[in-house]
Amino acid sequence: MIRFLFRLLGFLVLAAGFVALVIDGTRAIASGAVAFTATETSWAAASPETLASLRQSAGMAQAPVDWILAQPTCAVLAVIGVVFMLIGRRRRRRVGVAP
Repeated sequence: MIRFLFRLLGFLVLAAGFVALVIDGTRAIASGAVAFTATETSWAAASPETLASLRQSAGMAQAPVDWILAQPTCAVLAVIGVVFMLIGRRRRRRVGVAP
């Protein structure tokens, strides 16, 4: 049951990453220049309180947090979605090996 929830969460986050990619693609077609939305911009638009809380709790690890927040939203969501899907994957059955 937990594996199913991880796979479902991974699929939903991956779908959100695809939606972010479509939004960025639409903006690129309209403006004529390729530009991706940074994760910080998307997060600030969705929930500025949690972004401020993350920045405050980062403390000494501010540089990696800033680096991740500077990446495109579609890439960050895709990586998080794939990680959740890998956590929830089914294990391979080994043929001829006792459990």
